[in-house]
Amino acid sequence: MIIFVAYRYSSSPEPASVARLVAVAVLGAILASRREEQQADIRLRVMRLISQHPEMSTRQVADEVGISIGSAYCALSALVEKGFVKLGNFKKKSRKGQYAYLLTPKCIREKSLLTHSFIERKREEFEVLKAEIKALEEEAGLAAEATLASRSGKQ
Repeated sequence: MIIFVAYRYSSSPEPASVARLVAVAVLGAILASRREEQQADIRLRVMRLISQHPEMSTRQVADEVGISIGSAYCALSALVEKGFVKLGNFKKKSRKGQYAYLLTPKCIREKSLLTHSFIERKREEFEVLKAEIKALEEEAGLAAEATLASRSGKQ
């Protein structure tokens, strides 16, 4: 991860200003990382969805994934541009203008990699949540003991 920090040259920079700029830069990097994770999650969900239902419309994809139609269109267009998805036409259907999204072998590989990274990220989140829950339970246990001691008059 590369962090760019804007720094204003002056004869005596204020430490608080520099610290604020660094904090903003770090926060920006964290938010960018989260945005990338969210986009990867959306790509994975779209891939999984169209692998199960290749004839879905962009509107249906958007509804199922929980994103806007414009975002769904961009996600599907990006998958097509990258060669992950090909558009197939329904020749025998009455709606001949309707397309099917067909996953390419390249997409199946990418889907596998995205799934692996998604699982690893969720495992890490799970471990952090378990530790937080344990800490809260311990804190609540200590709080309960303190309440019992104060009710019985002990300190």
